[in-house]
Amino acid sequence: MVERTYFAPKGGAPMQTELLTGRAVFTEAYAVIPKGVMMDIVTSYLPFWENTRLWVLSRPLSGFAETFSQYIMEVAPGGGSDRPELDPAAEGALFVMEGEITVELDGRRHVLRPGGFGFIPPASAWRLRNHGNVPARFHWIRKAYEAVEGLDAPEAFFTNEADIAPAPMPGTDGKWATTRFVDPADMRHDMHVTIVTFEPGAVIPFAETHVMEHGLYVLEGKAVYRLNQDWVEVEAGDFMWLRAFCPQACYAGGPGNFRYLLYKDVNRHMRLSR
Repeated sequence: MVERTYFAPKGGAPMQTELLTGRAVFTEAYAVIPKGVMMDIVTSYLPFWENTRLWVLSRPLSGFAETFSQYIMEVAPGGGSDRPELDPAAEGALFVMEGEITVELDGRRHVLRPGGFGFIPPASAWRLRNHGNVPARFHWIRKAYEAVEGLDAPEAFFTNEADIAPAPMPGTDGKWATTRFVDPADMRHDMHVTIVTFEPGAVIPFAETHVMEHGLYVLEGKAVYRLNQDWVEVEAGDFMWLRAFCPQACYAGGPGNFRYLLYKDVNRHMRLSR
């Protein structure tokens, strides 16, 4: 079995002697939040969460990405929440990078370790605790669920990346593959959270231009990523935020695999103004 590693921020503070130059970019089409930005001075806190802080990677912004928010949560031993989600319309996805969390939902406890994934349906009563001895760091992606008449909301489920076979992209000899936590044909789901893996030298061979908003957090490796008209170097710990129709492509830089956690909105009609 392949042993996976997932880069997670640890915080800290920059020295007064360091240069201000960095790789952070915010444009009309995309944003790049490099790992060096995720220091103590940009953390946030949430109501009813104990011994917990977070880095906000994305939030709905009019005219930019509007469908989701994404956090990196850092929960100290003994920390967590009995009221983690205050919005009954919000669905959630959890992905653990370091440590261990216990999620209690519908009377059952689910222990998630690195590589662990959980889907939380809207209007769920759930709890989350870190019963371990080290901080737990995980992604929490939130979206307002778009219900469709005649389709039930999807149920909760918990799994681990290690238990899912990556699906190779056609025509790539397996050099580009996607680990899918949700069946793409399941129309109940209106968002997909997946892990995309490129072997060294693999590419997205054209500038993808499509309607989905994207959140891409680099879990491992490095690449040169095309965002709109720019080529940007990214590495483990960086986050990319793409609005709808932002062209994207990439070259995986090696020497190891380039892997990222990907959010995108799917499976729904485009909303029309009234």
